[in-house]
Order: sequence, then C-alpha cells, then structure tokens
Amino acid sequence: MTTAHINRIGTAVPQLDMHRLFVEFMNKIQLRGKFDRVFSRMVDRSGIFHRYSVLQLDELSMEPASADYFYAAGVFPSTARRMRAYERYAPELAERAIAKLDLQGREREITHLVVASCTGFSAPGLDQILATRLGLREDLKRSFVGFMGCSAAVPALRIAQDAVLADPSARVLVVNLELCSLHMQDTDDLEKALLFLLFGDGCSAALVTADATGIALRDFRTALLPDSADLITWHIGDNGFDMTLSGQVPGRITTALRADLSADHDCGLLRGEGTQAIDLWAVHGGGRSILDAVETGYFLDKSALEDSRSVLAACGNMSSATIMFVLKRMLDTAKKGSRGLGMAFGPGVVAETFRFSMAE
Repeated sequence: MTTAHINRIGTAVPQLDMHRLFVEFMNKIQLRGKFDRVFSRMVDRSGIFHRYSVLQLDELSMEPASADYFYAAGVFPSTARRMRAYERYAPELAERAIAKLDLQGREREITHLVVASCTGFSAPGLDQILATRLGLREDLKRSFVGFMGCSAAVPALRIAQDAVLADPSARVLVVNLELCSLHMQDTDDLEKALLFLLFGDGCSAALVTADATGIALRDFRTALLPDSADLITWHIGDNGFDMTLSGQVPGRITTALRADLSADHDCGLLRGEGTQAIDLWAVHGGGRSILDAVETGYFLDKSALEDSRSVLAACGNMSSATIMFVLKRMLDTAKKGSRGLGMAFGPGVVAETFRFSMAE
C-alpha cells in the first residue's frame, strides 16, 4: 500500500531580525507611552527572542517621515503597497527555502506544486511565478491554499498526500510562505499591539513522494470549536490585512482538548487512543499561550512541546509555515519509528491535525 512521505524540508527566514526593533517601534510610535509596563511585561513573557522581516532597515522610521518609508510615525502603507511588497519579496524567500531541498537538477521531475499563503495575493500567483522561475514542467499541476491562516500547512500536506496516493510516481513540492510583517496596523490599542509581538516572516518547502524516507503521513482530521467563528478572524482592509485573536482562544482550546482526551470513541483528534499513543507533538506555535493550552488540555509533560517552543523562540509565529519548521526539527532529530500528531489552529476556530510517523 502506498504511503506519502515528507522526504525533505527546507526552511528560510529573511535577514532582518525585527523583534527588538519592532518592540521599540511599537512603544515609541504606536503605544506612545501608553500601557508601557504591561507591554514590556508581555514582551518578556512571550517566549519569543527573534522574528524576521523581509523589510529593509531603511524602510522603518522612528520619527515622522515621508511616504518613502514603509512604516513611520503617521505613515502606514495601503493594502496595495503591502501587496506590491509581497510580490517583490515572496518569490526570493521561497526560492531560498526550496534551494535547501537540494533537488540536484531534478526540478523538472516535480509533478505537483502546492503553495499555501495568507499574507499576500497576486495574479499570476506565487505558484505560477515559482513554476516559471524554477523551470518546472509545463504540465505541472498547481494548487493554491489561500487565506486559511495558521492552519493552512495541514490542508496543503493533505493535498500532497492525495496526489501521491492517486499516483505513486507523483513528486509534490509544498511551499508555505508568509510575510506577516507586511500587515502591522497603526493602533494604540494594547490588545492589537500585542499581536505584533507574535508574528514574523518565514518560508518552508517540502518534497512529498512515495519514497519511504523521512516522515510518513497517516490520516488527517479536522475539528471546529463550537461557537468560535469570531475568535480568530483575518479580514482585508484598506490598510493591510486586519487580524483579530481573542484572549478566549487558549481557554477554549484547553476545554476542547480535555473533552477529546476523555472521549472513549475514535472520532476525536486522538482517535480514542490517548496521549500515550503519541511520541512527537508537532504543534503550531501560535504563541506561548496556545502551546500552554495544548500542554494543559492534554496534560502533557513539560518537554513534550520542546520543538514547538524552540521554533517560537527562534522565529516567532510565521503563520502557516511554522508547523513545517517544527517538523523540520523532528526530521533532523527524532528517532525512527516515533509516532506523532501534527496540530495547527486557524480562523474558525479550526483545528487541523494529522498523524505521522518517522520512517524506519
């Protein structure tokens, strides 16, 4: 029986480490001294030490400036300008991640390309742009997973699995590209400002085939948290994409996972097997509180989410790319035969999950 495997994963982040710079920027330009103690305390508690941006240092200004700057006091870009920046920077970052796959001149053997991104749109899309720049085959089958937020990597992998199961000779390139730093909003609202402590830019690329190496993809399962549609939202506004992330989300996740843990049937995320059936927890690091909620909800050991916390600390929340960075760590270090559960949360609130195992 054919099993789809993630054979390799490549990751890339931009050069500019923006974390401390953006904390300073928010304090001085956005909050302007308001809530400074609370904001500083949340910075310290975030569990994030680095985040990266495709923007250049000379595109940011701490002082009132002209429209030549991307972000400056009183000068924040329109949605159109943000999309032009996405078109400029996205292909290059994606190519850097794909290069890490070391395809060794076999790009023409790629049969399918799946791209997931929720931080920018253009037509021709990033999928078509990459196909041209990489010299992929003319009959390439392309799919684009758009605007599904932080959980989008899981549906992208599911599409790749479907392609391999339908045709065991398929070679699927899966790209998750997010430029979250393009969507900072001009606000003095503390709750909105705290969102900007989480997000950074990053890209992952994965090769999925029937070759029995790497990470074997098992079954996928989706669950919606009831009455949660307004807790995570992502809307296109006149000044970029505007996100809502309610403080209720961690508590709702904890409640849902405890109910799943106590279920004695195979319909839940754990398939009624309990946490003892899982060796590896590849959880999207949406923030420290999200990881704490999963840990608390499933009564996990403190070390269970170490890979997820390490990625969060090193890169922040890169939306859909984040869980792939976690899987990359596992691909490099996990024991053969280990069983895992991947989990990411997105607007809805939806939990996208899949079971996997490390190839023997």
